[in-house]
Formats: sequence, structure tokens, C-alpha cells
Amino acid sequence: MTSPRDAKPAWAAPGPALRIDALGKKCPLPIIMLAQRIGEIPIGTVVEVLADDPATKTDVPAWCGLKSHEFLGAADLATTSGWAYRVRRSY
Repeated sequence: MTSPRDAKPAWAAPGPALRIDALGKKCPLPIIMLAQRIGEIPIGTVVEVLADDPATKTDVPAWCGLKSHEFLGAADLATTSGWAYRVRRSY
């Protein structure tokens, strides 16, 4: 049986440099986790945030706009309810 922590998004793209598991966390924790950890990856690489709080649908793209990182999109998680958001680090 696949755990929600092993859930893969529906898209078929190369894996991210960093995956942040924010499943079960409520607003604003997924954004705080993203903000704290995006500096761990090199500029130009991708971080993926797994989240199931509906607020992340607007929060992640808005945070990217405010912080000038590139929002690459979202995909439904295949094995659990929730989404995988991908963000490319810009600076």
C-alpha cells in the first residue's frame, strides 16, 4: 500500500530537487515551510510542496508572485486527496 507521503503527482516531469510534505498542515504552515526551505535548493531548480489544505490553491501562487519565484503549476495527487505544487527558485 502506498503512503500519502509517497504520493506522486499526476504529471510526468523530472522530479523536484526538494519535496516538502505539508499534508495535514493548515494555513499558513505550508507557505511557512516553503519559505523556510526554498533556500536549500540551487537557483533555477524546483521545489515541490505536497498539501491538502484548500487555501494552498491560492496561497502558493500568490506567495510566488510576492517573492518573485516562478509558479510552475499544480497537479492532483494520485494516491491521496491533495495537490503537488511546483515552484522554481529564482534567486
